[in-house]
Amino acid sequence: MTEREPPPERNYLVAFNTILYKEISRFMRIWVQTILPPAITMGLYFVIFGHLIGPRIGTMHNFPYMQYIAPGIIMMSVITNAYANVVSSFFGAKFQRHIEEILVAPVPNILILAGFVSGGIVRGIVVGIVVTIVALFFTDLAVHSYAVTIAVVVLTAALFSIAGLINAVFAKKFDDISIVPTFVLTPLTYLGGVFYSIDLLPTFWQRLSLGNPILYMVNAFRYGILGVTDINIGTAFTVIVAFNIVLFFCALYLLNRGVGIRT
Repeated sequence: MTEREPPPERNYLVAFNTILYKEISRFMRIWVQTILPPAITMGLYFVIFGHLIGPRIGTMHNFPYMQYIAPGIIMMSVITNAYANVVSSFFGAKFQRHIEEILVAPVPNILILAGFVSGGIVRGIVVGIVVTIVALFFTDLAVHSYAVTIAVVVLTAALFSIAGLINAVFAKKFDDISIVPTFVLTPLTYLGGVFYSIDLLPTFWQRLSLGNPILYMVNAFRYGILGVTDINIGTAFTVIVAFNIVLFFCALYLLNRGVGIRT
């Protein structure tokens, strides 16, 4: 009498959990490089922009300047770390040639994508929590809406995790994985309303800023924490979800076609 094989759904769950565990253990094992530096960097932002410059600026939307920028700084850490986790992990798998072992396994590409993205989400959330703890040493934060806050963090981390995987798919050398963060991600983050309200900008620049997707994420998260926003919260969620859907299917298409992976 032969032993029955486990159902495919169980095998898929094991595969997903394996990828997720690998991703989490990878960045937790080197936490001195992955978690500590963002906490120190964001702490310096609080000291320089909040403590030294903040008193000269005063209030913004009736909040002390340091309190106003805190949600943006937290979101900035979530964005950069979710992105960095997946782009470095997936490209590392390509470079070391063990991504092929995953691709030839009887696991759907959508599950592989979900595993890598979930790892990026976890790192983004972990770093976000650490930076929030650092922020509490400088200012008071009372959550206005837990549902909005959690939803924005998860969706934003997912979005930039997917973007990191797409970058890794096209990257051919290690220098390629730093092009997008340097020339695209960093400028969009600094111009995304992290340190200011777009109400301060002239009309033309306000309209131009609306083309920056990070503006919607920062403002939605700021609404979740402080209850104030420059962008309609419904519009913000629509933009974030739309970008997630588009990039998700783009990444899945690239994996199905084997772009940048199969030779």
